[in-house]
Amino acid sequence: MILRSKKLVLALILATALAGCHHNKVTNPIANLDSKQPDKVLFDRAMDAMKHGKYDVARITLQTLINTYPDSEYIARAKLSVGDSWYAEGTAAAYQQAEVEYKDFITFFPNLPEAAEAQLKIANMHYKQMEKPDRDYTHAMRAEDEYRQLIQQFPDSKLVPQAKQRLRDVQEVLAERQYRIGRFYYLRDSYPAAVARLKTLTDTYPLYSQADDAMFMLGNAYEREAEFMKNSKVAETFKGKLVKEYQADAAQAYSHLIERYPISDRANDARERLKALGRPIPTPTKEAIAENKAEEASRGEVGRFGSVTATFHRGPEDVVRASKVGDPTLVDPQPASAPQLVRSATNTLLGIDDKSKAGAVSVEKVGPEGPPPSDALPRSDTPATSDASTSTAPAPAATVDPTAPSASAPNDTGIGELTPNTAPSAGTATPAPGASAQPAPAAAAPADSSAAPASAGTAAAPADNPPQMPAQVNEIKNGQSDSAATAQASSSSASKEDQGSSSSKKKKKKGLKKMIPF
Repeated sequence: MILRSKKLVLALILATALAGCHHNKVTNPIANLDSKQPDKVLFDRAMDAMKHGKYDVARITLQTLINTYPDSEYIARAKLSVGDSWYAEGTAAAYQQAEVEYKDFITFFPNLPEAAEAQLKIANMHYKQMEKPDRDYTHAMRAEDEYRQLIQQFPDSKLVPQAKQRLRDVQEVLAERQYRIGRFYYLRDSYPAAVARLKTLTDTYPLYSQADDAMFMLGNAYEREAEFMKNSKVAETFKGKLVKEYQADAAQAYSHLIERYPISDRANDARERLKALGRPIPTPTKEAIAENKAEEASRGEVGRFGSVTATFHRGPEDVVRASKVGDPTLVDPQPASAPQLVRSATNTLLGIDDKSKAGAVSVEKVGPEGPPPSDALPRSDTPATSDASTSTAPAPAATVDPTAPSASAPNDTGIGELTPNTAPSAGTATPAPGASAQPAPAAAAPADSSAAPASAGTAAAPADNPPQMPAQVNEIKNGQSDSAATAQASSSSASKEDQGSSSSKKKKKKGLKKMIPF
């Protein structure tokens, strides 16, 4: 009995000890294999929202990730995805926002492979908004610049072949625009403008599908200019030189056409024109022939159905004829200018060989003796004289009394003197035409032996002093005294002031009477 009770006590003690050693199961979601980091959770939510078209929600989530976890490994992808959310919307305003985001991404992460992807998407946005050649070409120019930047900034990217093909398509549209404008001027006989457009086209876009036709048209424009100059009434010396220049330019255009596009139909026409001009015909190389064949074989054609439906599309259909081989032009050469061509031809006609000195200004050196005397201004009422009578050599100086009346040279300024309409007083001689209008000495002035009138020979010779200023209306004339002249001038001005004031007063009183009747 005692043994049984001891076993029972030991069982109770063991059960109590086991109950105290029991631990509950703890669940840690972070330690679980299926758990995710919070930045990854936000990124996945944003991608799911973009997949369902909830671009606003995706941008808010991505911005939260960028602001909350600036050191996260998903920062670069989050910034790029913000631009992708705008890019996916597809509107013009959304494209502008996407371009800003992509530019920021390239600025902050230029060495990541995604930077080339962002640059390609910027160019593709302008490519999608590109219009036909006869319409606004702003997006076409922007697409060309962006594709060129991708090729030059990321030459090792796997996206470069795609960018080159898109660049060839864009340049086909831009070249088509230049071709239509040049042909428009050519058909209307505006050859300088046609030459400027066609030369710019052939120099910038050699892969254009109608570059051979444009080059042949360029040679014809030069020939037409030479023919027009032959029939013009210009000196034969300068006309012949300009005609030779135009014919040389035409021959150069035809030769380049044969060398660059040897299998085109225009190559045979170019050979005929070179024969007519008496110029040698070049022989194209095998490499040029193979290159031209590859370019023509890679071009597509616009079918009848495509021509009909192209009217209802905003984008151009000319990209189908773009070449699929060849390196597009990455740097534009100096474009030709129609005003510059006209200016160059004008300089040739004027006999100016150095075009850089056409607007030069010559400088005359002045010695220690001073500048040479200036010639008198011509007058329409002055009869022509011989060189001897118009000599400007100064005569010997003569002593002349400043108070005595003297004759001076005619007024060189071409401005007639102003004299009052007063009758000459008795005993006062009327000055001869061309004589200086100096005041006569007063009657009360003391006599002086040095104040004698000058002799005839002395008065006729020009003095060394500069010509006197023309006399004014209110100057003293015909022996009048200072006081008399002053009184006469003051009386005349006072009478004018009285007339003006009286008229104004009358008007004022008349107005007051109308306003105040009493």
